[in-house]
Amino acid sequence: MEPLIALITGFLVAGLLGLLGVDALDDWQVALRVGLACMFLLTAFAHFQPRLRAELIDMVPPELPRPDLLVTLTGVLELAGAVGVLIPATARLAAACLIPLMIVMYAANVSAARRHVAQGDPIGPRTALQVVFIAAAALTLV
Repeated sequence: MEPLIALITGFLVAGLLGLLGVDALDDWQVALRVGLACMFLLTAFAHFQPRLRAELIDMVPPELPRPDLLVTLTGVLELAGAVGVLIPATARLAAACLIPLMIVMYAANVSAARRHVAQGDPIGPRTALQVVFIAAAALTLV
C-alpha cells in the first residue's frame, strides 16, 4: 500500500505545484512521472534496508540463482528508473523500461504468495496494485 500512497502523493503534490505556477510541473504527465519517481525511490530503498531486503530475498522464486544479487539488481534498476523518469530526455525510455521490470518482479510476488513466504498484500490486491502501477507508467508514454 505504501508504494500506492507514494505514487498518488507525488502525483498530487507535483500537480498542485504545477497549478500554482511551477512551469516545469504544469503537465499531468510530468506530475505522474514525479509520482512514479516517488514510488520507485521508496520501493528501491526497500531493496537495501536490511529487514525488508531479507523479505525480498525470500520472495525470489527458489529456482532462480543468487536471490541476493537479483534483489540488488532490481533495486538498482528501480533507482535508475526513478531518476530516468524525471529527466525529460530519458523519461519515455525509463517508463518503457520500468513496465517490463514491474512485470518480471510481479512473478516474485506470485511465487511468494504460492509459497506463503514474506508478508505483504495478498495476491488479489497485489495484482490490482501492479495493474495500477503499470498503467501509470504506460500513461506517461502517451
